[in-house]
Order: sequence, then C-alpha cells, then structure tokens
Amino acid sequence: MSGSAVQAGKRATYPAYTPSGMDWVGDVPEHWEVHRLKHIASVQFSSVDKHTKEDETPVRLCNYVDVYYNDFIKDGIDFMPATATRSEIDRFHLRQGDVLITKDSEAWDDIAVPAYVAEEFDGVLCGYHLAHIRPDLRKVLGEYLFRAFRSRGVNDQFRVAANGITRFGLGKYWLDNGLFPVPPLDEQKAIAAFLDRETARIDGLIEKKRRQIELLQEKRSALISHAVTKGLDPNAPMKDSGIEWLGQVPEHWETKRLRHISPRLGVGLVINPSTYVDDDGEVPFFFGSNVAEFRLVPEGARRITADSNAQLTPSRLSTGDIVTVRVGAPGISAVVPPELDGSNCASIMITRGSRSFVSQWLCYLLNSAWGKYQVDRVAYGAAQRQFNIGHAVDFVYPVPPKEEQGKIAAALDAEYARHTRLIDMVQDSIDMLREHRTALISAAVTGKIDVRGEMCDKV
Repeated sequence: MSGSAVQAGKRATYPAYTPSGMDWVGDVPEHWEVHRLKHIASVQFSSVDKHTKEDETPVRLCNYVDVYYNDFIKDGIDFMPATATRSEIDRFHLRQGDVLITKDSEAWDDIAVPAYVAEEFDGVLCGYHLAHIRPDLRKVLGEYLFRAFRSRGVNDQFRVAANGITRFGLGKYWLDNGLFPVPPLDEQKAIAAFLDRETARIDGLIEKKRRQIELLQEKRSALISHAVTKGLDPNAPMKDSGIEWLGQVPEHWETKRLRHISPRLGVGLVINPSTYVDDDGEVPFFFGSNVAEFRLVPEGARRITADSNAQLTPSRLSTGDIVTVRVGAPGISAVVPPELDGSNCASIMITRGSRSFVSQWLCYLLNSAWGKYQVDRVAYGAAQRQFNIGHAVDFVYPVPPKEEQGKIAAALDAEYARHTRLIDMVQDSIDMLREHRTALISAAVTGKIDVRGEMCDKV
C-alpha cells in the first residue's frame, strides 16, 4: 500500500492540519475549507402536505419515514400519493444528488437525519416535516454532504439548535448557518466512494448478526413450545390431544380450558385510568405497553397514589399473577415478580396465581406458539389488535402434573437465560459495529483520516 493508505492496522492522516473554527469538529486538513450550508447549497422547508385536492396535480410524496428509515431514496420506496400546486411541484421536486433531512421530531436526537436522493424521479416531491437541500455542484457533492450530515460534530450542531420540549423543530436560520468542512471536489468523491464501500461492508456484517439473533429467537421459541406441549422426556408415551393443531401430548397429561386451570381470571381497570394516574404517586400502574415477554417493565410505567391503589382492589396485582396484553400486541404475558407485588394495571388480562399450578410454567405456555395461535384465532381489529377475556377463558392448554410443571419451568428458565445471553452478546457486537460505522463516517468527513490513497489502491 502507498504511504497515505492504511499502515500497521491504522489509517493514515493528512500531513498538515489547521483549526476549523468548529469546536465540535476540531482541526481539519490544511487545504480544506469551512462553509456555512447556505453558501454551498440551497435550503428550503417543504410546505407540501398529505392532503388530496381536486384542483391540484397528482404527485407522490417522499415523507419523514422514507427519509428516517432509508439512507438512499430510490424508486423502490412506496411513496405516498397526494396532490400539489404547480408552484410546489417546481420548488420541491426531487432531483438526483439532493439531500433531505428531518427537521421536526418527537426526539431531539432524530433531528437532521439525512437521506441521499440516488435516482432521478418523475413526480416525486419532498414532503412536509423535511428540509430539501440542493447542493451547488461547483462547491459540494450531494453524496458527500449526505455523509457530512451523518457525522458526529457536524450533526450535533443541528440537534443542539432544535427547540422544543415534547416535540423538537429545527429553524431554517440554524440550518442555513450550519458549518461544514468542505474538501476539494475530487476528495469529496473519494470520501463518498470509500464510505459507500466500508459502510456497505459493515451493514452486511450487521445484517448477518441480525439474522443470527432471529435464528436464536426462533430456536428459543421452538424450545419453549416443545417443552410445554410435549414435555421434557422424549420417551414419554404419547396420546392424541383431540385438538387438531396441538397434536399429541404426553399420555399422563390433561387438556383443560383456561377457566379450569385458573378460575380467577380478571382484567385491569377498564374505566378511564387518567382519573387515578398521578405521576407523583408511589405505586406503579401498568398498561399493555409495559408488558414484555416474561417480564413487566417498570421503566416508563405511570403511577398512582397508595390511596387510589386501595380503592382499586380488583385490578391490584400480586406476586405470581400473570398479566397478558389484550390490546396492541395481544397475548404477550409476564409473571408479576415479588418486587412489584401490590402494583396496579389497566386493560390487561390478569390470571391470578394459585397453588394449583406453577405461574412460570403457565406463562411459558401462554407465550408459546400454541398460546399465541389461540389468541390470533380470536383477535380482532385492524389498527389495534385485541381479544376479549370471554374468549380467553375457553382457550385450551395441555396440563402436566404440578411437579412436572415446576421441572418444565426450571428447564426453560435455564434455556431462556442461555439463549438470552447469546442474543445479548450478538446485540453487543451489532452495537459495536454501529459505533464503528458512525466513527468511521465522522473521521472521513472531518479529515481525521486520509482515504485518498486507499481509493487509489483499489483502482
């Protein structure tokens, strides 16, 4: 490799640097310039809304989610149909080389998320909540500007400038006057090409690891479903359960409806819970969004006072109760742990704990493929899937003796923990790859590494 390429496992730097005048960037290569965005590109905020009007021209809109979830805007995206005036079409039509960024968001760190328009389009406009940036190609290339918006330091100035409390917005003044390191055009091309290659390689590794997580999750689910419907003994005599989708179960097991496993079924508070919610209260108050598979999530839970909790006895939770989501992600279940004994809930199905069964075993059964199948059969609603407790009481489950329930739960606890550790390890490696990706983009765009030689070596 050449002297400016990677040496001894470390990428080369430029021979001389000078202060950029940007505290968040530091020094930049001596021959680079620093410009305000308004001096190297035209910036406009889209006013094209999602409404369809008879007196306007049909168009397609590239909207917030299209930018937020895609690095590159291409024709494969399912753009929203809408209408626009001739003036809006002339001003906001997309052209290859444009850069779009999010200018409004519910979170400050989702401000100035960029996407690069990689193709020419016919009748596709920049939608509302986005800034439409068209580079001056004599000074800056869109593919470089897109990467600059992705880099730390450069992007941070826009996040910090966003105003808001529950919703954040970036003013045009702050975007116009944002500072960017600007190398010569040939270096911009080299940086963009280098980052295209390297981020594609990293993204490929991330995708492989995501698939690995999916496979681990599928294996974990399969282990759970097999254990709660077939047992732990592969040599146990089997019998026909009498239920087509369940198939055979161990000969000494019974099949019971949920009402006969636990006659004490209930539902969380069904009247308007806002009457009782008090975020200064001391008692956690759970909704379906606080229930994950096998665990209640107290982080972010609302709260009520002890006095309100005393009035809401039917929906109060005890250790060993099982809570099941009814609306949104129906069927997901968790056991109430000792530390959340006495908490309360709204609109969640409650299967009261009992000495007649092992709560953790029943929770595994409810979360199994067989449990979810029964919920899916009766769930209704398009926007919000849900099921009624009147259906749940008649769900049928294979039931082993209580002692065997305990053994199944203990075995699955160990397997679940092992698979979760493996999933967490893979997720940690994904997080490290993402961190490396972000750091690489920032280093290249701010000139902390010199990639010119690397690109020459690849030619």
